[in-house]
Amino acid sequence: QVQLVESGGGLVQAGGSLRLSCAASGRTFSIYGMGWFRQAPGEAREFVAAISWNGGSTSYADSVKGRFTISRDNAKNTMYLQMNSLKSEDTAVYYCAGNPITQWASPSYTYWGQGTQVTVSS
Repeated sequence: QVQLVESGGGLVQAGGSLRLSCAASGRTFSIYGMGWFRQAPGEAREFVAAISWNGGSTSYADSVKGRFTISRDNAKNTMYLQMNSLKSEDTAVYYCAGNPITQWASPSYTYWGQGTQVTVSS
């Protein structure tokens, strides 16, 4: 069993930066594939980025490639999403997700956090 808690969301102006964190409980975090998803009002949840259990492989949605960076620190049981050059269209609730087998862009992750709001003002 893994519990995930996101933090770091907030209000930022367009062009600014935020770093989201996803803290995981449980000893198995270090072998889990992890991902970030987001959901804007009235929209379906969409993939943002994913990272393999050891951080050796990453994947990004085209809409965030070059602006967002996913990383993890297994010693701290924490995953991060560094978001730079934020745009108004990045406004959404951001969720972290985990699964024993990396699901990459598929929403088939077993464990999900409660979400953190990111609002980008233009």
